[in-house]
Amino acid sequence: MWGIVLNAAFVVAQAGVGLYTGSVALLSDAGHNLSDVASLLLSLLAYRLARRPPTHSFTYGYKKTTVLAALVNAVVLLIAIGVLGFEAVMRLQHPRPLDGGLVAIVAGVGIVVNLGSAMFFFRSKEHDLNTKGAYLHLLTDALVSVGVVIAGVAIKYTGLYWLDGAVSLVVLVVILVGTWGLLTDSLRMALDAVPHNVTPEEIKRLVLAVPGVEEMYHTHIWAMSTTQNALTTHLTLSDKLSFEEKMKLVHDIKHQLHHHNIHHATIELESPRVPCEDKDC
Repeated sequence: MWGIVLNAAFVVAQAGVGLYTGSVALLSDAGHNLSDVASLLLSLLAYRLARRPPTHSFTYGYKKTTVLAALVNAVVLLIAIGVLGFEAVMRLQHPRPLDGGLVAIVAGVGIVVNLGSAMFFFRSKEHDLNTKGAYLHLLTDALVSVGVVIAGVAIKYTGLYWLDGAVSLVVLVVILVGTWGLLTDSLRMALDAVPHNVTPEEIKRLVLAVPGVEEMYHTHIWAMSTTQNALTTHLTLSDKLSFEEKMKLVHDIKHQLHHHNIHHATIELESPRVPCEDKDC
């Protein structure tokens, strides 16, 4: 939460100085920082919704809101890139005088603020897509601020005002590269594609290696949230197993799947004496 407050305060100051100096590079950086603040707030809201228990209408709960939050964050960033990119091109064609020294000072403060905020997300960045996105965005912001500092110093001592628009375009390209990954990952999750941290072939080998399992088919794997994955599948078990043995086998398989990033598994049992008429059998 403190990271959000710190970044929000800095965005206000950075945007104010950007408007005062007329620096589109500083405004681009401020716009990206603003989108980060919005994404952090959205991610926090999604995280709290995801912890709410399931209901009769939402039987999986609200876990999917974390995926929607990541998708919305990516789309908002792309819109901001388009708007600021147009302004950067116009400024590159028609440079305007600005105070490079002041721009460099404000951008330097931005480096410290963004690196400090990134540390709040360092430990949990590998466990959640939204947290990872926030961490990477803050690191990117710090690198972007380094570029703005260099541009500000160069403008102050050379008077090459076109550098403001040029650096802004570089900033936006860097942001676009990072945003594209977030967009594709969140879109895959929204469309129930197999998550990147799960390999269907590996899951099938794991299950078929269990003694008593003869066939595995109709397998579907998708993301319930940015941190939890689900699986449904049909298993044909040996008729030599007793009912109790089959139940224990299913329990053991679910336990193994949990260690392979499958947090919610639904397994339907079939008998080899009842032929399957589905084409996917």
